[in-house]
Amino acid sequence: MSRSHDRDHRKVVHEETAPLFLPYGPLSALDTEGDEVMRRWILRSTLVATVSSLALAAAAPLPAAPPGGTYTVTPLVSDVAGAAAVTDPHLVNAWGLTRSATSPWWVADNGTDLSTLYNAAGVPQPQPQPLVVGVDGGPTGVVFAGIPGQFQVGTTVTPTALGTANFIFASEDGMIRAWRGGSTAALVTAHGGPGAIYKGLAIAQPTPGNPLLYAADFHNARVDVFNGAWQNVTPADSFVDPMLPGGYAPFGIQTIGSRLFVSYAKQDAEAADEVAGEGRGFVDAYDLGGHLLARVAQHGQLNAPWGLAMAPASFDRFAGDLLVGNFGDGQINAYEETASGFEHRGTLRDSTTGGKLVIDGLWALEFGNAGSNGNPDTLFFTAGPDDESHGLFGTITTG
Repeated sequence: MSRSHDRDHRKVVHEETAPLFLPYGPLSALDTEGDEVMRRWILRSTLVATVSSLALAAAAPLPAAPPGGTYTVTPLVSDVAGAAAVTDPHLVNAWGLTRSATSPWWVADNGTDLSTLYNAAGVPQPQPQPLVVGVDGGPTGVVFAGIPGQFQVGTTVTPTALGTANFIFASEDGMIRAWRGGSTAALVTAHGGPGAIYKGLAIAQPTPGNPLLYAADFHNARVDVFNGAWQNVTPADSFVDPMLPGGYAPFGIQTIGSRLFVSYAKQDAEAADEVAGEGRGFVDAYDLGGHLLARVAQHGQLNAPWGLAMAPASFDRFAGDLLVGNFGDGQINAYEETASGFEHRGTLRDSTTGGKLVIDGLWALEFGNAGSNGNPDTLFFTAGPDDESHGLFGTITTG
């Protein structure tokens, strides 16, 4: 199912109001004779104390925001004139985001079946004639490959003249496409199983010279693995979390160090798109062979999580934490890894309002690597605002 098709409004989960807590236990427990007076006294005292507490809470000033932890969002590029410093009509539902050590940023434009390139300031690249690459099927995840002798692909001009792919895309039509230069289109190199809908893509090398692609198939609730010859080599029983509830499927996937982090979202009735809602989401960590290492996060602040990034030591209050971006509500949560697992440390806050930082339709999170793709302290993001009908590429910085 393509993101360009009409979609139902997202469902939202509302928390129920907590019941009144009586400190002395249920009143039915007072069952001795003569306790009717005591029963009324306890109820009256409890209600008075509750109302008084609520009044005091309403009158008390709100607690100050924790020190640090405030961040500034800077829109760089949008398809909407005036919404960012640069306007690019190609940038619709900006989804996947990647770069090499020296390249500009490559963005998967899901709404236009394209990939566009920008430097750290949002200027289309290269100048004076920016490259626009066609990527059919509704591109989602994108990775840089550039591994000599691996992931060979031709060009539209000479399809049989194979060379090493530079950038590889996964699309919602269940296809893997690759681009190596020499043309303005990515070519189909592999495909998933029946009905596959790829929502994310990662790359890693479990052993030197043995790179693997990992594609998150949302429809079939699995992660497909492809080797450097484009062969599906998915190990049996890989990327399985036995404690994951039914109806959740791999949504985002990211290689961080020697681990793969997979985010899960709730499937809709057709298992084609995510159902947003507070508490609807999971994040797991796997080794590069697809063996479950740990449950990172569940429910709580998660809301159709997709973006995943590890913050550098310079990222203020959340230095060194795993950042998880919610597509469902546009918030970014931070999780600290401890000896006993991952712990939620907080939510990024907006330096202007002091409230939670929110980016409508938030997708990818990636830090720069110096050069044309920006400072390593700067968090770059993509988004598909207004129910994925527009696009945004920007930065998040401390302070």
